[in-house]
Order: sequence, then structure tokens, then C-alpha cells
Amino acid sequence: MTATATPNAASRTDIAQNSRVVIIGAGISGLATAYYLHQQRPDLQLSLLESADRPGGILQTIHRNGFLIERGPDMFITRDPEALQLCEDIGFADQLIPTNTENRGAYLIHRGKLRKMPTGWTMMTPTSLWAIVTTPLLSVPGKLRVLWELFAKKKRTSTDESLAEFTKRRLGQEAFDHIIQPLIGGIYTADPEKLSMNATLKSFAEMEREGGGLIREGRKQLKQRQGDSSSSGARYGMFVTPADGMQTLAEAVASQLPARCMEYGVTVNTVTPTDDGVQISVQGEKDARTYDKVVMATSSQITARLLSSSLPELSQSISSIPLAGASVVSMGYPRSAIDHPLDAFGIVSPIKEGRPLIAISISSQKFARRAPDEHVLFRVFVGGALQPELMDWTDDQLIESTRQQLAELLGVSGEPLFTEISRWENTMPQYHVGHVELVDNIEEQVAGIPCLELAGNAYRGVGIPLCIRSGKTAAEKIISG
Repeated sequence: MTATATPNAASRTDIAQNSRVVIIGAGISGLATAYYLHQQRPDLQLSLLESADRPGGILQTIHRNGFLIERGPDMFITRDPEALQLCEDIGFADQLIPTNTENRGAYLIHRGKLRKMPTGWTMMTPTSLWAIVTTPLLSVPGKLRVLWELFAKKKRTSTDESLAEFTKRRLGQEAFDHIIQPLIGGIYTADPEKLSMNATLKSFAEMEREGGGLIREGRKQLKQRQGDSSSSGARYGMFVTPADGMQTLAEAVASQLPARCMEYGVTVNTVTPTDDGVQISVQGEKDARTYDKVVMATSSQITARLLSSSLPELSQSISSIPLAGASVVSMGYPRSAIDHPLDAFGIVSPIKEGRPLIAISISSQKFARRAPDEHVLFRVFVGGALQPELMDWTDDQLIESTRQQLAELLGVSGEPLFTEISRWENTMPQYHVGHVELVDNIEEQVAGIPCLELAGNAYRGVGIPLCIRSGKTAAEKIISG
């Protein structure tokens, strides 16, 4: 099959009755795709192929001695509605719990010491002028430079730029080094010199182009919300998690699917579009499987590999989306072993501090039932795009370094009650400058292949709600032919 011409939208018709549709990958994107396909077209013959022995992808929860340990994401945001809506649709919303109301906020490491995030500074919008003036994170020139944002000239074009370029231009070098880089690093594990504003933080770029700048627009939005001006209340109030762990969300979605559509332990080798559908080569099977439509809800790396022989141009485009990895070291301690008030949800570390550390999440402070009474659960993030060499560390090196960081920063002493190491290599797509245009090109190519759709975190958003959105969108496109 030659994928050159895009089908005329006017000629598209709904997928035929009882068509065979296969979804590759049972992470939350693939699960959402299957769910919405089944809800809208229960006649379709669905197959959901997953190489692991369980649904959910990186949504993995471990229960250990009264601790609830998330190996991957531990919450999702409700500002983007898709995840919450899915939970409501499947009767799962009553399982969600919010972040604890006490001790919201985060510490930043500054010259080896912990400093609270300035009040009113949410992501890239400082809304409290007094907090800017009084924060110990910035020198006097650094504070004046932030305040100069009120008078800085606008960049009126929509051309993409990096997070680093944008921040330095609007708020200055110090604010970038000591506040913005560690905050964004804790979310995207990315190199800010390459991270695309248009692909990740477009709303902030629009605050400059279409509004009065970051400070003015941030203060205006704060008044409109009539919410808490602290760095904690408004932002942390938007996060929720399943009471029994993120894996239960994946299991709940899977339970809504047709009984025989889930296939675990299935490794796909190739995906080949044909004139009348698609052929799927599965490891250990002599004959290829045939389907009418396929949704690839795998990582960009895997998707590119599966399409490399049949659609080399599309494969090359998808493979050009870079990936990064990180290790998550979870440790449990008795509260008596910690010489710190733990009056925050966690710590983020600027790269300029030179520590082998992205962030520390104090899970038991964020959510209820994450640790037994008088115990604490830490999750420590190591690696990312700025320190990729740390992904090569042995378990012993990771454990030793984590214990050292906990001791130095939070006064943690003694042996942990347990250690759980999760290594996520090449799982975090990097939205570099030009990513939006790259994905536009990928989608244009896919539009010319009637049997194929893509879903997942590599394209239009990395959070759980946006992954669910991608799955829902893929389902709609499959149905519309």
C-alpha cells in the first residue's frame, strides 16, 4: 500500500459493521481507545494486544507492608477533563481522593539548603510581588529582573522557542536557574534549552502574546479564580489519585471491555498496512493476523520499529521524537528516623546544584493511605534528559546516592524498611522545539493510511488526561473511516 494521498474528508464513511479493530498497547492510551470504540460501536470485533501480563503500562502499584508504592505516575490533574470524565463514565470517580490539604507546596534546593517555593509562584507565573521581593532564592538584581517582566516587550509572533529562551527573556537568568528549570524539570524531565514552549507550555507563551505578560495575566487569572494565592493551594487542589493506586484505574477501564478482547503476553513484530486492511506479525505465530483497522498506542520508539519495514518514511518521522528515562527509588522509613518537619509535598533540585537528583516526592504527605501511621514513603527521581548517565548506575549506586540525598536534605537516618527501584528507560517523550510541526507532519502522513491511527504520549501531551484524549480521538477517527 502506498500512503501518499490523504482521503477526502467528504468521502469518509463510518466503519463497516463487525469490522475487526486491533489496538497495540494496553497502557492508558490503548485502554481509552478500546473503551471509547466499544462504547460507540459495540458491534466492532476488538482485540487489545499487550506484551506484559497486565493492563496499564507504566501505571503500576505495589502494596508492601502497609505501604502503597507507585512505580510510575502517582496522580493526574483535573484541569484537563478527560481523565476525570472517564472515571465518571465507568463509575470509578468515587474511588478518587484529593491531595491532603496540609503541607501543600514544595521546597527548592538553593545553595545546599531547602527553601520554600515563593508564595503565589505557580509554574511560570509569579503573582505575589511581595513574595518576589522577599524570596531568598533570588539576589536583588535577580528580583529586579523578575519585576522588569511587567515592562518587558512582547514577542508577538507565534514562532516556537525553548523554555530556557522564553524564561530568560521574560524573567531573567536567575529565575530560570533557581526556580523555573527545577520546577519544569520535575514535570518533563527535559532539557529546558530544547523543550518546546508551543508543545508543552503554550498557555504561558499566549499570556505574553495576547495578554499583559506573565505577572499581569497571572494576577488577573488569580482574581478570576478567587482562589488561594499560595504556591500550593490552587495548583495542588487540581490533583487526584485512586485511593488504592493508579493501577486500579487501568484495571477498572479494562473491566469495561469485552471479555475476550484482551490478550496479554503478545509481542508484535511488524505492522503492515495492505490494500484492504492491516497484517500483524506476532512473535511465535507462523501466520500473520489480519484486521481491518489498527491503533498503535505504543511508545514512539516501539511504533517506529513496528512500522520500519512497511512505512519507512512515517517510521523515520516518529523515531525522530527523542526519548529520555528516569529511575524512581522508593523507600519507606519510620517517622522517628526523620529529623525534618516534612511540611511540604516534596523537593525539586536545580541542575545547577550538581546533585544526582531531579526531585523527591513525599508520597505519604501528598495522599492518604500511602504509608502506615507514623511512617513515611519517599519517591526519589534520578536521571532525566539532563543527567542521562545516571540511568547506567547499578541498584547499589542508586540506593547509596538516594540515602545520601535523604540524609543531607531531610535528616533521614538508618536503614530503610524497604527499597523499590523502578527503571523507566526511553519512556518519556521529549517535546523539543518544532515538536508541534513534527506531529502535524506525522498526522498528515497517517491521514493517508485509512487503516492506521496513533495514540499515546508521544504526540499531543504527556499527562494521563491527554493520553486519554489521544485514545478517544483515535477511536473517533477509526469510527469515521
